[in-house]
Amino acid sequence: MAIPIAILDCDLLLHGRGHKTLDRFDLDSVSDNFLLTTFGFPREFILYLVELLREALCRRTQRSRAISPEVQVLAALGFYTSGSFQSSMGDAIGISQASMSRCVTNVTKALAEKASEFITFTRDASSKEQSFLEFQRVAGFPGVLGVLDYVQVAIKAPNSEDCSYINKKGFHSIGCMLVCDARGLLLSAETHWPGALKDTDVLQRSDLHKLLQDTEDGWLLGDCRYPLKKWLMTPVSYPESPAEHQYNLAHDATHEIVDRTFRAIQTRFRCLDGAKGYLQYSPEKSSSILLACCVLHNASLKSGLDAWTLERTDPPEQPERLRQRPEDRDTEAEELRKQLIQRHFS
Repeated sequence: MAIPIAILDCDLLLHGRGHKTLDRFDLDSVSDNFLLTTFGFPREFILYLVELLREALCRRTQRSRAISPEVQVLAALGFYTSGSFQSSMGDAIGISQASMSRCVTNVTKALAEKASEFITFTRDASSKEQSFLEFQRVAGFPGVLGVLDYVQVAIKAPNSEDCSYINKKGFHSIGCMLVCDARGLLLSAETHWPGALKDTDVLQRSDLHKLLQDTEDGWLLGDCRYPLKKWLMTPVSYPESPAEHQYNLAHDATHEIVDRTFRAIQTRFRCLDGAKGYLQYSPEKSSSILLACCVLHNASLKSGLDAWTLERTDPPEQPERLRQRPEDRDTEAEELRKQLIQRHFS
């Protein structure tokens, strides 16, 4: 009886039954070094990831000759960490571009669904105290809950040529607002912003703003692109006293953690590195891929891997200073920063 073509896998059509594809790949048959260099992670973490996503991946592949969760995870990791287009990575590991695309889509969705489990901003008393201690050890800056940055990831032009994704540098991108702790663990990752939006507009519309605007115990650190708030400490624009200079030095050294963290994420996940080319997907799917990589960053950190092992050494760009109107000034925040400088940096 003829087999309906709808249930055949593309690899079967392309290569025939004798072709060895990754649906029969045996993790035990390859070396630790092969897994690390090809897929970017050690064996133990890959096995952990397979079990974490197994149920979701099996749900999405309930069809004849479905590609196994192990293969789907390996294919997606290969794409995330190589920065190669799906066709070249598919050729390297022995599955078709169509199958590669399905694997990346399935794993990306499964990881994005795990975001709330791995990226959390806990605000209980013990977590706050731990955060204060860890950040103060960096450069002596007290009361820090996290460090904030807004980054851009290049994408292809949307089909609709939506100008809202053209950033100030003239290329299409999605914006991502990140907050991390002193170890480089992400506390917040909002990855869905059109690249043309200003940093301040993103902050004002963000879930993070809603979460922290009433915070009275502790603050985030943001660079000079952001307005000074009671819960968001920024550098002194024109420091005059030794205490203000010392405050700025401590602020810069502490805030650098989030710059280092994103550079490390881009280095590990080369699909996000603009030097390797832009993401060849819609803004929505690009946003999901970025979020999936953020989840993987946190998952690997919680599994004992170093946040900054693969950090790039090129320095971050200097941000443009916010041009704030006098009526937008927060006088309470200015007084709070003044007291902070007098108490801790004089």
